[in-house]
Amino acid sequence: MNEEQNMIVPLLPLRGLLVFPTMVLHLDVGRDKSVQALEKAMMNDHLIFLTTQKDTTIDEPTEEDIYEIGTLTKVKQMLKLPNGTIRVLVEGLKRGRIEEFDQTEEYFSVKISTFENETHSDVEEEALMRMILDLFEQYIKMSKKISAETYATVQDIEEPGRLADIIASHLPLKLKEKQELLEMVDVKERMNAIITILNNEKEVLQLEKKIGQRVKQSMERTQKEYYLREQMKAIQKELGDKEGKSGEIETLTEKIEQAGMPAHVYEAAMKELNRYEKIPSTSAESAVIRNYLDWLIALPWSKETKDDMNIKKAERILNEDHYGLEKVKERVLEYLAVQKLTNSLKGPILCLVGPPGVGKTSLARSVARSLNRKFVRVSLGGVRDESEIRGHRRTYVGAMPGRIIQGMRKAGTINPVFLLDEIDKMSNDFRGDPSAAMLEVLDPEQNKNFSDHYIEETYDLSKVMFIATANDLSTIPNPLRDRMEIITIAGYTEIEKLHIAKDYLINKQLKDHGLQKQQLQIRDEALTSVIRYYTREAGVRGLERQIAKICRKTARIITSEEKKRVIVTDKNIEDLLGKKVFHYGQAETEDQIGVATGLAYTAFGGDTLQIEVVFAPGKGKLVLTGKLGDVMKESAQAAFSYIRSSAEKLGIDPMFHEKYDIHIHVPEGAVPKDGPSAGVTMTTALVSALSGKPVKREVGMTGEVTLRGRVLPIGGLKEKTLSAHRAGLTTIIMPKDNERDLDDIPESVREELTFIPVTHVDEVLKNAIVGEIREN
Repeated sequence: MNEEQNMIVPLLPLRGLLVFPTMVLHLDVGRDKSVQALEKAMMNDHLIFLTTQKDTTIDEPTEEDIYEIGTLTKVKQMLKLPNGTIRVLVEGLKRGRIEEFDQTEEYFSVKISTFENETHSDVEEEALMRMILDLFEQYIKMSKKISAETYATVQDIEEPGRLADIIASHLPLKLKEKQELLEMVDVKERMNAIITILNNEKEVLQLEKKIGQRVKQSMERTQKEYYLREQMKAIQKELGDKEGKSGEIETLTEKIEQAGMPAHVYEAAMKELNRYEKIPSTSAESAVIRNYLDWLIALPWSKETKDDMNIKKAERILNEDHYGLEKVKERVLEYLAVQKLTNSLKGPILCLVGPPGVGKTSLARSVARSLNRKFVRVSLGGVRDESEIRGHRRTYVGAMPGRIIQGMRKAGTINPVFLLDEIDKMSNDFRGDPSAAMLEVLDPEQNKNFSDHYIEETYDLSKVMFIATANDLSTIPNPLRDRMEIITIAGYTEIEKLHIAKDYLINKQLKDHGLQKQQLQIRDEALTSVIRYYTREAGVRGLERQIAKICRKTARIITSEEKKRVIVTDKNIEDLLGKKVFHYGQAETEDQIGVATGLAYTAFGGDTLQIEVVFAPGKGKLVLTGKLGDVMKESAQAAFSYIRSSAEKLGIDPMFHEKYDIHIHVPEGAVPKDGPSAGVTMTTALVSALSGKPVKREVGMTGEVTLRGRVLPIGGLKEKTLSAHRAGLTTIIMPKDNERDLDDIPESVREELTFIPVTHVDEVLKNAIVGEIREN
């Protein structure tokens, strides 16, 4: 292609458009500079240079914003439109390059050089032209976007450059690709590029055709299914058959209207129902929507049971089902009384904390019976995933509501007694913190609008009476614990276990084993032996198992030996249950030096501990044995330090810590022991050993000791007192601040014991040591 001499012409930048040589088309011109350039062109041989903007969003392009290669065109016609724009008919003449810009105030004027198409009439050009025409013909047949007349027009073109430009103008190319073709000055290079483009377009069109055929087949199948379904609906309608989807929609609509949903939930349900109606039954989403609608319908939205406000009846039911547990019963009766007066009260959140087997779960069931409410239980033990509480999003496969919503569906009313069992056993991991999700459930200010991820709509939990159970309060997070009213069930005493066994457990096991009351009789002393020597627990679960074992043995005796009656006494209990498993501490038979009886409180109830002290020549080393915990070791250190500081007053050699090694031992070394309440016992045993004076055998003691000799209060006085009574002790030394706990001790036990409240170690020693302690 030859480059001709330069010429100066007006410039018209184009936005989103490109003009090839030999191309004739209409342009709409509206920019002021473009209009001025057109007017100048009309006065100067009608010639104007068209080039394309690089960025179509720029209204006032500069030299850098336009391509330097463009097309010299001739304005054939110009028409002003009513909206102010000018419609121009232009014809592309030659390619041109901008050599120099000359911007006037009105428009761009550029100095350009133009190019002529070279024709060599060689064999290669002829072959390229034939190939282009052949590919273009195939493209027209496949695309059907270009008329056959267009091919007839280009078929007669003999000039290769012109043929390439005209075909390029008909191809669906991007503006940048067209500009690349325009900038190809060499004709053969341009023709090869167009051949490549036509081959690519051919492949794309073939792929589109295949996709179109598949879509058409799918549409035909869908239309056929739709037509058949419509025919089926019409047939069902004529036959009065309601088993089809139309009948299902009517049934669902009726159920939704009868469910008593709040307005916002009703709207959501009807919206999902409309979607369900339009979606084909074979679609996977159809089953998801149907399952969701079933959950919305099954949930209780307004149905509730009427509370039985008879306080006396409720108290009777609670007493029938459980012996003791006065604090819990009192709290439930208070709730009923307040609700009866106010007629509106948010459901309380009670948390029953205690060892296994004390009746926490069965108590919650009794509360539901006394209130005449439905009872539902959810176990939270081992729950690690937050979605177990809040539910899964419906976008997941196998999504389900959380356990709270599942429990409400099971209850069938909006005001059940909802037991959250083992709430202390929840834990967290990468899937979230379920205890944090429980905050919304158990907060009376928030649970009116509880949000489950599956249901999505808010659900009212404010009328539910939540009761949680836990074994260990320390594992419950503080924010969650703050939302609950903690009621501690420490465990049952021997006397309470005896009553529970006689009034509840024996009758239950007789019924479970098919025995009549006259066939088995268990004496009280035999029950006491079972409680003392075959179980060691805070609750009565192990006791019930032992009674079941007695019932099984009895059933075998009656059926095989043909005996009509079995009487269980303290003498034949070992024949039925085997050798005794446990033993309890007993009072010493004589006063001993260096041995004091302490009272301990464990998870299984109360027990007595014999604390022994010996000393031998040494350098004041203090040895502690008996598997003691850190707190108990510190109590021994405190007692040791107090005795050193008060040695003269206690009649002890002030230099004993330099002459002797002291060993403190608590028997049953395999059993872990901890707590501060052995302080006074250790002090007494140490003073006895170092002073050579014996400790009274009938005295048991408990209390924490400070370095100044003060006696501080302790816990579990009731259980400790019962263990002292069982061991045969007659006197109990206790902290004075624990006098308030004496009311909890059964009167029959209290009458047989002497209680000595103390505030200082001196009072303990005065009542525990035989003889008087005087200064040396």
